[in-house]
Amino acid sequence: MSRLYFDAHATTPCDPQVVDAMLPFFSGQFGNAASLQHAYGWEAQQAVESARQHVADLVGARLRDVIFTSGATEANNLALCGVIDAVRAAGGRPRSATPDSRLGTPEPADGGGRPHGPRSESGPYRTPDPIPDSPVPSRDPHVLTVVTEHPAVLEPCADLESQGVRVTRVPVRPDGLVDVPGMAEAITPGTTVVSVMAGNNEIGVIQPLADIARLAHAAGAWFHTDASQAAGLVAIDMAAMGIDLLSCTAHKIYGPKGVGALVVRRASKVAIAPRQRGGGHERGLRSGTLNVPGIVGFGEAARLARARRLTDAARLATLRDRLWGRLQSALQDVHLRGAEQPRLPHNLNVGFDGLTGRDLVLGLTDVAVSPGAACASTSAEPSHVLMALGLSEPEARSSLRFGLLRTTTEAEVDELADRVIRLASALRSQRAAAR
Repeated sequence: MSRLYFDAHATTPCDPQVVDAMLPFFSGQFGNAASLQHAYGWEAQQAVESARQHVADLVGARLRDVIFTSGATEANNLALCGVIDAVRAAGGRPRSATPDSRLGTPEPADGGGRPHGPRSESGPYRTPDPIPDSPVPSRDPHVLTVVTEHPAVLEPCADLESQGVRVTRVPVRPDGLVDVPGMAEAITPGTTVVSVMAGNNEIGVIQPLADIARLAHAAGAWFHTDASQAAGLVAIDMAAMGIDLLSCTAHKIYGPKGVGALVVRRASKVAIAPRQRGGGHERGLRSGTLNVPGIVGFGEAARLARARRLTDAARLATLRDRLWGRLQSALQDVHLRGAEQPRLPHNLNVGFDGLTGRDLVLGLTDVAVSPGAACASTSAEPSHVLMALGLSEPEARSSLRFGLLRTTTEAEVDELADRVIRLASALRSQRAAAR
């Protein structure tokens, strides 16, 4: 029996073109992107900047907006905690270019070891950019987010709350979409940052980002979105949609694990403080030697995702709908979790009455599927996302998430449907006989 992979929300394989792009930077072109005294460093720096442009192009940003990180979790922490740190440090005053408010590590004076060669946007030893004037008062920072966010947003919010920051978690409708009028009521003149994910990692719903951004800006707040699941499959234009900060990661778009980005739109004049200090890399916001092979892979993955987005999204939606149609036609009492539209094209989350997602996962030998988020796969608790839809605990536990790859075939979809239908029917028959 062949193995089937339907867990694309957890991770995706590296595209062969991504691997080919990365390989030279493990050996022959192994330079440090901050070593600008010689050609090895220049080659690495140029490769990093090329990748930075591809990531920027994917989300409708500019090259200098992209800050490379170890992944979306770090990017989310930097976005939320970094903004709150900067605003609190302002002490109620507008941010100005004082020494304490400047991003990064100052360059040494002439003769103090400044490297020669091309200047690096990503390396240390550069004149730091001042944090622009902040439109947000720091007297009472307030973070507004949604109950269905990924733990990479909810946990930093909980940490901020333990430090005395006000955090509001807005509920969602039964279909998983944010209630925009309800969110408008929760935003106050003191709201600092609003964080709403672009596409949900469990139920696939796509949130109305532009509408939420308008609400945030009307209150003088910045808008952040975790676009880890949506980037590459959903059209994102940060400027047009009013997104000030965006988190994304390579391994969800057929790139390598361990590399991501926080995109901070400079035109938004976001006040943000570093969480990791050192040599002043990445405009002083994220110190540490750059993962050049990973960043190159991220850039190539972003380039491919942008070129393939429309084709991939249409094909995946067709296959996803085929799978749902097969399950609906063969099984009774199955339910779609989350809004049918707008929805990520590669996502399907189905509830099976009388069964548990965990039982289905265990019975689907050689099939990679999940009851929910990968980071919560060992938890005994039901999905917080499904519970937020108003489901009962048994209903939440009955769900199974399917994530399709760009390489998924129609034959694989049909094989998966056959296996799920056989297993669900057998389990239901066994339980009926045991009554």
